[in-house]
Amino acid sequence: NLKGIEPMMVFNHKPVLFTETIESLAIRPEGVYIDGTMGGGGHSEAILQRLTSGKLLSIDQDPDAIEAAGRRLSRYPNSLIARGNFCEMDKLAAEWGITSVDGILLDIGVSSYQLDTPERGFSYHSEAPLDMRMSKEGPTAGDLVNTLSQQELAGIIYRYGEDRNAGRIARGICEAREKEPVSTTFQLAEIVKSSVPAAVRREQGHPARKTFQALRIAVNGELDRLQEGLEAGFSILKPGGRLAVITFHSLEDRIVKQQMAKWCEGCICPKDFPVCVCGRTPQGRLIYKKGLAPSQREVEENPRARSSRLRVIEKLETNL
Repeated sequence: NLKGIEPMMVFNHKPVLFTETIESLAIRPEGVYIDGTMGGGGHSEAILQRLTSGKLLSIDQDPDAIEAAGRRLSRYPNSLIARGNFCEMDKLAAEWGITSVDGILLDIGVSSYQLDTPERGFSYHSEAPLDMRMSKEGPTAGDLVNTLSQQELAGIIYRYGEDRNAGRIARGICEAREKEPVSTTFQLAEIVKSSVPAAVRREQGHPARKTFQALRIAVNGELDRLQEGLEAGFSILKPGGRLAVITFHSLEDRIVKQQMAKWCEGCICPKDFPVCVCGRTPQGRLIYKKGLAPSQREVEENPRARSSRLRVIEKLETNL
């Protein structure tokens, strides 16, 4: 039980692709930067250590992160901290008088601290209330599984969990909640386990993994916030500035990959036009053509890094 333990003592998060991410930002000592997903403050501290007259705005929606990382970063005079979602980083930055920045870092998804703190309800490995809210505000995962229709639940599990057994799992949840509310992580995990064929349990590891991922994404609106955050970040990035994004599953990575590809796109005239009439030029260039994956050694040391990918784009001078 972690209740009563100071957040600073427990908010540990092991960032993946850490060195590669910090180096990819090409940090200038006098530059202005944003860490949109502060978490335990590891990335933020690494950026601050490279600044002299520059500034870093660290953002997080989790009050535990604000308290713990706030203490960690308090000895750096260049550190600014704001509570909120990174999708509003342009507005949060403006509150500090920042209208343009030299670099932005986003480490998407749930933190190690959130996964490893049972009462947050993110993990099916520990008994806890079915919560999953990163901000500790708004409807919980328990609210969703007990109020949404079978069709709505199946849609969430299929779309965000990419689980072909979504229909069976949603039916199992609805049948179970007729007897009693589904209120804990173990309850839900057992329902999922009993709803899928034995072959799935043997071949894919714990069958609840995809359902928990799907509910977490739905509870926090993660994919919508990611798209909004990319656009907000790029809008305040200076020419020559870089946006670095670490993702942890294919849904996130697809959004980042496609958005960065759009920014790198030039002429959009029909191919049968003899000359360009749109005048469109690329707004950015990719630093890594296919993104960076973690090394085998990092995966062995930190299994949660397995599916991660780092994508970085540099903003170009443009008239559009």
